[in-house]
Amino acid sequence: MAIRYWQPFQEMDYLRRQIDDLFSDVTNTNPVDTAWTPALRLVDSGNDYVLTMQLAGVDADSVDIQATREQIAIAGERKAPELAEGQRLLHDDVRYGRFRRVINLPDPIQNELVQASFDRGILTLTLPKIVEAQNKVVKINLGQLNGSEAPAIEAESSES
Repeated sequence: MAIRYWQPFQEMDYLRRQIDDLFSDVTNTNPVDTAWTPALRLVDSGNDYVLTMQLAGVDADSVDIQATREQIAIAGERKAPELAEGQRLLHDDVRYGRFRRVINLPDPIQNELVQASFDRGILTLTLPKIVEAQNKVVKINLGQLNGSEAPAIEAESSES
C-alpha cells in the first residue's frame, strides 16, 4: 500500500499555472507589458552605503540612475527575447517590461560622488555619505582632575 501525502501548496501552484495558461491562450496577452520589481540590497559600510540590485537580462544602456542627497531612483527595461519562426513559448516565469525603484536613504549622501558598476547582471552603487553623517571618533580629555578646568572634547573623523 502506497502512502501519498497531500501537498496543498504544490497543488495550488499547479492550479494557478493552469489558470494562467488558460487565460493567456484566451486573451493572447503579451508578457512584455508586465511590470516587475528587481531585488535590491542596501548596506551601511560606515562612510558610505553600498546598494546592489539584481538586473539579470537587462542591458546596461537601458538603466537610468538618478541620485539626489536623500534618495536614489533606478529605472530601466528588460526585453523579452524574440522567438524564432516556428517556435512556441510554453512556459516563462521571467518578468519583462519596465521597472522603476526609488530608494529613500537613511542619511544624506554626496550625490556628485556616486560610483556605479555593472557586472554579470548586478548593479553596484557606492553612495558616499556626507561628512556630517559619517562615523566619528570623539576623544575626550579630562584635563586636570583636581583643578577647575572643564574637560576638553576633540573630534576626529575615523577612517574605519
